[in-house]
Amino acid sequence: MLPPPPNLDGARVLKYAIVDSDVIPTGNTTHRVGNLLMGPAAALAICQYDGDDGFFLFYCDSDWNVDTDGWHGSLQSALEQANFEYRGISFQGL
Repeated sequence: MLPPPPNLDGARVLKYAIVDSDVIPTGNTTHRVGNLLMGPAAALAICQYDGDDGFFLFYCDSDWNVDTDGWHGSLQSALEQANFEYRGISFQGL
């Protein structure tokens, strides 16, 4: 899987991680889009919109389309959430 583009859904990508075979979804949380239960993401991205003090943890498919997200008040909080949901996740910067 290629790295993400510099922006996802209009937000600047700060860090990203690919959910490969070394990463284990913990099952600690579930995500839904409408009534559909989402499976594990193919990749995660921590992004920030201009003028927003918070950070979004984007859950993406293999083409970097954002399936769902969560807002966090700090970069550290977004990283902690990702580690809570995916054991062995490793983020890189762009």
